[in-house]
Amino acid sequence: MHFSSERADLTENVATRLYIPAALAEGGSAAIDAAQTHRLRHVLRLGPGAAVAAFNAGDGEFRCRVAALGRGGGGLIVEARLRAPAREADFWLLFAPIKRLRLDWLIEKGTELGVGAFVPVMTERTQPERLNRDRLAAHAVAAAEQSERLSVPEIRRAERLSAVLAAWPAGRRLVVCDETGGGAPIAEALAALPSGAPSALCVGPEGGFTASELDAFADLPFVTRAGLGPRVLRAETAALAALAAFQAIAGDWRKTRPR
Repeated sequence: MHFSSERADLTENVATRLYIPAALAEGGSAAIDAAQTHRLRHVLRLGPGAAVAAFNAGDGEFRCRVAALGRGGGGLIVEARLRAPAREADFWLLFAPIKRLRLDWLIEKGTELGVGAFVPVMTERTQPERLNRDRLAAHAVAAAEQSERLSVPEIRRAERLSAVLAAWPAGRRLVVCDETGGGAPIAEALAALPSGAPSALCVGPEGGFTASELDAFADLPFVTRAGLGPRVLRAETAALAALAAFQAIAGDWRKTRPR
């Protein structure tokens, strides 16, 4: 069965979005994997000819038509670009690994809030937790599809906090959430960040950073310590609160949603 790849009506509603890391171009085609095929056929009850959107950070977002759905995968016909690639705020989230269900939630919500890279760090009080990066990456993809962002965040390998700080890239600022009250209010800390510069947030483990870790942060010129108010927050709550504050003060919440 053939579907025209000519530019069609861009006002047509396309609710289903698929992340396709391979190159996308008008008039071309795109392969979809077995999991995406299963989702289209058995969950969404879509078949050949259905309109879907395909996206990635490098090429943007395109309206497509389902061409084929097989057991091992399927294919799309790429019709017209809906959105061009767009620059996103360049910021990372450093976090101490937490329990599985709460970590899944953190990855999902952090993706919705625009995190570019999740950087797990092992601190002195981090409880050993096995990180299934494939599972976390799948949560990130699903959240990117749902939230209409074009990029999917990177899930880094877990490293010792000291190693991450020793290899810190020049020019990237780091705001550390300090539960001891030793830092400035987070609104002040974020307002002082250079506009549009690469940056990162760091949230500690349950129980917080140790005195020696806080002393190490104080010695680093790229670090700003910030407080999150008078209440004691769980690690995942602190992360989401800091991310929301970042986007409102220094990130892309100053922009409106494209329609």
